[in-house]
Amino acid sequence: MNETIEKLTSALQDYQGMDNEVLQLVNTELDQAADLNQTLLTVANFSAEDLVQFYAEVLNLEVFGSKELALEVVSPSVSLKFSRNYNVVPIESDDEKMRVVTATPYDPYPQKAIALASGKEVKMCLAAPDLISRTIEKASADEASISELSDQLEQDLSFSDDGDIDKLKDLASEAPIVRLVNVIVSQAMELRASDIHIEPFEKRLRVRYRIDGVLREVDSPPTHSIAAIISRIKIMAKLNIAERRLPQDGRIQMRLQAQQIDLRVSTVPSLFGESVVMRILDQEQLVLRYEQLGFGKVNIQRFQKMIQRPHGIILVTGPTGSGKTTSLYTALSSINLPNKKIMTVEDPIEYQLDGIMQMQVKPSIGLGFSEALRAIVRQDPDTIMIGEMRDHETASIAIQSALTGHLVFSTLHTNDAGSAITRLLDMGVDDYLITSTVAGIVAQRLVRTLCQCKQQITPLSEVISEFKLDQYGISSPKLYEPVGCPECSGSGYKGRTVILEQMEMSAAIRKKILSRADGATIQNQAVSDGMSTMRMDGIYKALTGVTSLEEVVNATQDT
Repeated sequence: MNETIEKLTSALQDYQGMDNEVLQLVNTELDQAADLNQTLLTVANFSAEDLVQFYAEVLNLEVFGSKELALEVVSPSVSLKFSRNYNVVPIESDDEKMRVVTATPYDPYPQKAIALASGKEVKMCLAAPDLISRTIEKASADEASISELSDQLEQDLSFSDDGDIDKLKDLASEAPIVRLVNVIVSQAMELRASDIHIEPFEKRLRVRYRIDGVLREVDSPPTHSIAAIISRIKIMAKLNIAERRLPQDGRIQMRLQAQQIDLRVSTVPSLFGESVVMRILDQEQLVLRYEQLGFGKVNIQRFQKMIQRPHGIILVTGPTGSGKTTSLYTALSSINLPNKKIMTVEDPIEYQLDGIMQMQVKPSIGLGFSEALRAIVRQDPDTIMIGEMRDHETASIAIQSALTGHLVFSTLHTNDAGSAITRLLDMGVDDYLITSTVAGIVAQRLVRTLCQCKQQITPLSEVISEFKLDQYGISSPKLYEPVGCPECSGSGYKGRTVILEQMEMSAAIRKKILSRADGATIQNQAVSDGMSTMRMDGIYKALTGVTSLEEVVNATQDT
């Protein structure tokens, strides 16, 4: 045990009232050559922030935050391999001095080695271990792009698909293929993509990322590597690489840039091979606050009032990829209290919610939505979330659950709030049951938000008249249009927000349902009752500079 570690362990006794028993466990671990960082994080229950603060106080070192730490290596005398092995990153360098960030200030070797290799005076600073790991992994990923790795594969003629499964497994484990798949995922993360599409064609393999809801093509690997790349992904997702005739679904858990990433994998057979789509599920990026999702103050108040009911059905509708599940997760989180039991039935479980029991349906073993619902009703829940109402049986059980005192959340695929009623009627649900149980319906879409490079414009009088821009309480209405800058990769948009409409069940709407009115009639009645439509919500966001009018029109043209 070196002098620095002895100094740190001695300081532990007076640090945050460290318990003697814990202190003894720490010393025992260190006597057995355990890593100090890992020991403090696990045995002493330090957080990453506690760790850095403790080192800074005891060793009198400067702390660098995430915004200050560079994302590239600035000194050729410190290789990526050395940085990776010793958890250090050089951040500044001149002719005489170099500043290096470390997560292990108790290890004297890196400072001495860097000083010897560079011939400079080295000053060590502090940063959290995960920040340094992300920095190093980012720099490692930048060392090779998809195109560079593709050039390497072009020279390797062994990547051919002759149907030999054992050979495919070997090829999928080769370093170039492993690295290429990691770079594809890493690049998608850097570009904030939600999905990765890998599509084989006769003469090329196309890779596309869905960024803010729009697909963007990127550099693609060589065609002859198709089988190896797809086999690598299927092995990671624990799928059957020998089965190419049937669709398969799986999940990949991996660490990239010190982040735990979940990938939901779907494969389907196509004419020239299997098409693969990977949905990126980043737990750290999950937003469960209404304001950040795009709910306005009035919408938040109405929605909160709706979900505070003791029983009934709350439906969230919209097309695939419109943020329905995220809205439901946010609702569940807001009512997730110790005195309530909340259970969900999902296909698939996209994110793990603390304190909520989540069940994954598995049709292959006979566990569908209806079977899962029957089981969880016997678990005495207060609130139930059903991933999607797909058929009469599921809808009937949900209705019965609401009638027996449960609050039920679910989703439907409809264009607007009024159409959700006709969808339930089409499923065979009786009209009187709908009026007795459905408490409210939220219909939503996602629109891209404008980047900070946006430009203000004065709308033409024809536009003001057509979209009634002067009826939103804003004098001299202004609109905004995308421009494009490096921050948004030239698209003019960065991120997405929700536009929505909320239909609460009123006496007038109940009469319309019982008279078997169509969706448009019910929608018009909701507007007469005071509902703001999705287009109205979107136009208000366009007038306040959140998005563009073009985005709103494109998203709501079918409503």
